[in-house]
Amino acid sequence: MVGDLADIVARLRKALPARWFADDSPNLVGLLNGIGSGWVWLYERVQYVVRQTRLLTATEDWLDLIANDYFGSTLARRPAEADGAFRARIQQALLCEAATRGAVSRGLKALTGTAPVIFEPGRCGDTGGYGSSIQAASSLAYGLAGGWGSLGLPYQFFVTVQRPPASGASGVAGYGDPAGGFGNGAVSYVDLYNMPGQVTDEDIEAALCRLMPINAIAWLRII
Repeated sequence: MVGDLADIVARLRKALPARWFADDSPNLVGLLNGIGSGWVWLYERVQYVVRQTRLLTATEDWLDLIANDYFGSTLARRPAEADGAFRARIQQALLCEAATRGAVSRGLKALTGTAPVIFEPGRCGDTGGYGSSIQAASSLAYGLAGGWGSLGLPYQFFVTVQRPPASGASGVAGYGDPAGGFGNGAVSYVDLYNMPGQVTDEDIEAALCRLMPINAIAWLRII
């Protein structure tokens, strides 16, 4: 295999005059193994550095540096998030559609798993109209569904986003479970923000800021 000890030793041996050593020379092989070990380590380091220069092959903290180069602090690795999952989120953020209503909806759905409810007070398709038979108007009910339109809120829209369900903490008892008690047993206070892969409210806000048009105002509600 290219770059392993056998390959390096073979390359070193080819650089030596053939008549200097016998075909079977244990002392020479031992010497070349010692010299080649350092070159094997160096070759591995060079290959590692090359991998870290590309998003598709970068790992560990280098992947975090790539995310920081492109997005600053707006796209950070979640607690205990694996390289593969983090890489997929970086790729999605790099290539995602933005600045349209559809982009906002699809982007937030990809993040949370649930399509957001978007209401534009200046869009008749959301507000309906007197005597209108459009689909949005058919689902309106005073005080119950839909919303009042207004041209006094230009370039503004309201977004309702549902948080994704929390995965919970394995190996920890819940309330009412006889497996533990206060200060005893498998019971612990758990901060959901520290759960592996947990989508936080800050993640939702950052995603919305990336997806929405720069000249618009979004009113966000997270439920």
